[in-house]
This record gives sequence, C-alpha cells and structure tokens, in this order.
Amino acid sequence: MWEKSGYFVVRQKAVPEVLLKVVEAKRLVESGRAGSVQEAVEDVGISRSSFYKYKDDIFPFHENSQGTTITLTFQMDDETGLLSDVLKIVADYGANILTIHQSIPINGVASLSLSVQVLPTTGDISEMIEAMERKLGVHNVKILARE
Repeated sequence: MWEKSGYFVVRQKAVPEVLLKVVEAKRLVESGRAGSVQEAVEDVGISRSSFYKYKDDIFPFHENSQGTTITLTFQMDDETGLLSDVLKIVADYGANILTIHQSIPINGVASLSLSVQVLPTTGDISEMIEAMERKLGVHNVKILARE
C-alpha cells in the first residue's frame, strides 16, 4: 500500500538529525536569514552535499498537504465542551471539518475520528495537531489517513 506514494508520516523525534538540519537550512534560505546555501549549511552544521542530497525529499508536513483530506484518530475524556474545544482548534487553523465520528464513551473515554480538508489558507497542520495534543483530556492524536 505505501509503495504507491513513497511517502511516510514520521514524528519529528524519529527523523535523523541531518534531515532536520536540511529543513532548517531551507528555512534560512527561504526567509532570507541566510544569504546563500553555503551560509545556511554552515549555520546549521551540515555539508552542502547533504543539503543538496535531501533538499527535495524532506519538508515540513504542512507544505505538502494543501488540498488534501487528513483523517485523525484520537481518544478524549468524556467532558462537557471538550469536543467543542478540539473543533475550535481545527477552525482556528482554518481547516474544513468534513466528518466527525465519535464512539460512545467507555470508562469516561471516547474514541474519535475526524476528517479535515486542508485549504490553501490553512495554517501549519503539524502545529494544529500539537495544539490538539496539548489540550487537557485529549490523548493519542494520530494521522490515520491522508488522501
């Protein structure tokens, strides 16, 4: 199944340091904080060859997600207003909610799946997911599918 696209979604902590430094070097160049690729790679501590080897293959998740549908799965405590708070996070980032499926809470915890459409005006999806994870009562936010 994964062979079709060749893409993986990996948490930042699992990405090798050199790839994270390539992303940072790209940001320095794109933002103008580095005047050249050479300056950017020196600032982050990688070689130019590493930069050019990986620059087209590593990017923050949000940069390649516009126009797609992302399905998230997570658990949340059965607390009044918590689902509303989570949906507000999605709205604050400008994503369009397509579907919401919630199980009946068992032992005070409900399982949810949430499909959102990423629009050109949507903010950073990885930051949106992190905001959801920081919400007290929300547990185990995972990307289930990306279409």
